[in-house]
Formats: sequence, C-alpha cells, structure tokens
Amino acid sequence: MNFQASRRNVLAGMAALPVAAQVAPAALAASAAPADGGAGLNALAQRKGRRFGSAIAWSKGPIGGSIQNPDYTRIVKAECGIVVPENELKWQRTRPGPTKFDFARMDDIVRWTQANGLAIRGHTLLWHRPQWFPKWLNDYDFGANPVQEAEHLLTTHIRTVTDRYRGVISSYDVVNEAIDHDTNGLMQTSLSRAMGGAEGVLDLAFHTAREQLPDAELVYNDYMSWEPTHAKHCADVLRLLEGFRKRNVPVDTLGIQSHIENFSIDSATQVGPYRERQWRQFLDEAVAMGYKLLITEFDVKDKALPAAIPVRDAKVAEFARRYFEVMLDYEQLGDILAWGMVDKYSWLQGFAPRDDGLEVRCCPYDSKYQAKPLRDSIAQTLTAASV
Repeated sequence: MNFQASRRNVLAGMAALPVAAQVAPAALAASAAPADGGAGLNALAQRKGRRFGSAIAWSKGPIGGSIQNPDYTRIVKAECGIVVPENELKWQRTRPGPTKFDFARMDDIVRWTQANGLAIRGHTLLWHRPQWFPKWLNDYDFGANPVQEAEHLLTTHIRTVTDRYRGVISSYDVVNEAIDHDTNGLMQTSLSRAMGGAEGVLDLAFHTAREQLPDAELVYNDYMSWEPTHAKHCADVLRLLEGFRKRNVPVDTLGIQSHIENFSIDSATQVGPYRERQWRQFLDEAVAMGYKLLITEFDVKDKALPAAIPVRDAKVAEFARRYFEVMLDYEQLGDILAWGMVDKYSWLQGFAPRDDGLEVRCCPYDSKYQAKPLRDSIAQTLTAASV
C-alpha cells in the first residue's frame, strides 16, 4: 500500500470524532485526602514543586484500573494530580490504518481528567519497536519514495495527535524505548529501514513535536534502572542522549520508567541488588548534559521476595524508599508517576509473575483498594525530600 493522502484529508476523515482539545485544559488541583486521613501523595509532592500521578486505562465497564471503575478512580482522585494513558494513546489504539485515526478512548480519558481537575501526560508519540507497531505498519509498502513516505506517516501521526490535544497535553513521551539490547544500537523498524537509519526517525519525531509544541516538555522514555543487569542499558542510553545533544535534537527530559526489580536477593540488604553509586553517576551524566528527569512508570517487581505478605510488603516498601531517596536528591526531577495504583490491575501480574503463583504486590494499594506500606514509604520520602 502506498499512502499519499494529505494531512488535510486525514484530518477531514476525523471530523465525526469528538475533539477533546476543544475543552479548556483543567487547572491543577490539590488532591483530596486519602482514606487514611493523611495528605494525598500529590499534595506531598507539590510541596517541592512536583506532581504525583498514575497510569489510567479505559474499559467497557466498571472494571480494571480504568476511568470507569469508581473504586479505582477514588484512589486516583485522592492521591494524584496527573495521569497518563496506559495504552490509549499508542499507535496500536489510535492508528488502525495509514489513513485512519481513532481517538474515542483517549478522548474519554481526557474528558474525565478535565471533569476531575487532573492534568494528563502523553504516552507515546512513537514506541520505536516492531513488536509494538501495528501490523499494518510493520507490513507497509513505502513505495517508490520510501524516505518521503515514512516521513509523511510519522509527521502526520505526531501532528494529528498534538493538534488534537493542543492546550491539554504539555508533556509527551515523544520516543519510547528505542534501543536494541542485542546490538547495543538503535532498534530497526519498518520506518528506520525506509528512512535509511533509526537516528533519522528519532530526530524527526522530536523536531516535529517541537515545531508543533514550542513550549512543551519533550521526553525520551526508557526502562534503564539501578540494578546491576541494567549497566549496559544505562551506557546505551547515555550514548543516545549524547547523540541527541550533538545533533541539536530538541529533547528536554529523560523519562525513567522505574520498574525497579527484586529478581534476586542481596545478602547484605535482604532486598534486590542495586548499584547506588553507579546509578547516581548515570543520573549525574544525564543532568550534566542539560536533561531534566521524570519518573514515568514506577512500580516494584517482587519476584524473589518471600511469600509472606507482611514481610514482602515491608521489603517492597524498603526497596522503594532506597530508590526514592536517591531520585529525590535531584532538583532536576519533576513529576513522579506510578504505572498503576492497585496490585491486581498491574501489567506485572502477567509480565513478571512470581514463581509461586502468588499475586505480585507491586503498587501502592492492594487488590482490595487498601493502602500498603509502599504507599506510606512513598509518602515518607516525598515529605523528607530536601529539593
């Protein structure tokens, strides 16, 4: 298929869809008090100029970690000042075909945030990995002018999304997870093959986003972390960040997903192994290049921790406390978002299950919507933050 439709034609085909961006953006509001009567996590984060938030989803009924689930949204409204769509802004959900867009679910989420006084981030304008491309994009025929056609597909997507949510979304994960860990280089996709290299794809994504949104926060988002197994990934990310600066690519912020891991136990700490000194060095190098920091997808993998819930919850909270104490040392750190607030709706139940088959206890609230020690640990570190 050779897509030559103009941007005007694409936008005309969207005329029947509701346009959430026509609604004025909601002002930031302080969180309501949570069930335990203390200050919400967002209220605590705001004391140092940050916001606390969470991923949120869309469902067909009052289930899951969705805007339709009143038990879940009660927690989000109490604890959060900002949310991010878990999947509803990704190409798989918004781009059913080269000339088609579907924003129905995302529009619902935006309207819900505005009705409840919450801000919203954008995730993501480009997840540069073939397994997360829609099938049509992996199979696409770029025709006789592949560079031009690939550029057209990518820029049309970014312009369409940012036009639709102009004045509503001011921070975007422009590019998500672009590194190929088998080669330590950039991931190759149908877009990069058409354009003659992945650097051109990433650079074009950021330049297009900046042209669209001169004042927005443009983020490169990835899952490097402080565990020893992430050492090479951290080096690869630094190399990518250095390349952006050398090429004058307008990247403002490094999004640190922060899916922190207890995949084994360190005998000295009795929690997962981590490299604090090396992690601080990584953060120091990133901020020295002029990048700000975000925690974009926080949760805790508990695979190697004991089965007993009181012990496991305490260790999850301890591991998180150690991590947040490091991260909150950086004045360049902005907002902090969890990748879900309730255990049973976390992606980790399927992605990183425990060998004993027990539910992963990875979020601030348990599956009965009750606050856990992890929630208290986050609150304590936010309260103690010096910057």
